[in-house]
Amino acid sequence: MTEETPGFGENAEKPDVPSGATPDDAAPKAAEPSTEEGPAAPAGDAAANKTSAQDAQDVGLTAQLDQVRTALNERTADLQRLQAEYQNYRRRVERDKVTVKEIASANLLSELLPTLDDIGRAREHGELVGGFKSVAESLETVVAKLGLQQFGKEGEPFDPTIHEALMHSYAPDVTETTCVAILQPGYRIGERTIRPARVAVAEPQPGAQTVKGEESADSAPDAAAAADEKETGGPDEG
Repeated sequence: MTEETPGFGENAEKPDVPSGATPDDAAPKAAEPSTEEGPAAPAGDAAANKTSAQDAQDVGLTAQLDQVRTALNERTADLQRLQAEYQNYRRRVERDKVTVKEIASANLLSELLPTLDDIGRAREHGELVGGFKSVAESLETVVAKLGLQQFGKEGEPFDPTIHEALMHSYAPDVTETTCVAILQPGYRIGERTIRPARVAVAEPQPGAQTVKGEESADSAPDAAAAADEKETGGPDEG
């Protein structure tokens, strides 16, 4: 006699399935993943992250600003240096223009000095008359406008930088080397000497100072004796 195992026979109970449903509906449903979000991040962490990002951006902007300032300072220094060089160049050009003008005028007027010397000698001898006088005065006016100046006078101390001694003598009435005669006047343009004054000079006579010193020494005792007599009322009477 065979025993029937419960659940495996024909009369085994089947799970209840609603009418119209498929067998898959009878299978237990698998757990579906949850679509609910996890807990939100704390608000402090988000603020900290935002502050860090802002600080990093500020550091970058500060670095860029420093670079711009450095470049601006360099360009400003370059501009100032260029301006200084330009000012020096202008001054040098102006100075060179004045120098070139003086040299050109000096070269031209040097050729006229003999004519001016002739005019001066004619004036000294009273021959500067008539039309010749008008021409001579016009020429002197023109050269004066060009900056030509005459120098050299009798009685002034001898200066080897502007005087040329052509004659030499001794004189008792001078205390230093002195120009006693102007043989040819000197000429200059500004500070540039075109021709030195050609003069005759005189020096003090040798020994004149010694003689004066001895006379002073000899007269000293006499002056002292006279002072003593004045104080005592004169020499004693016998």
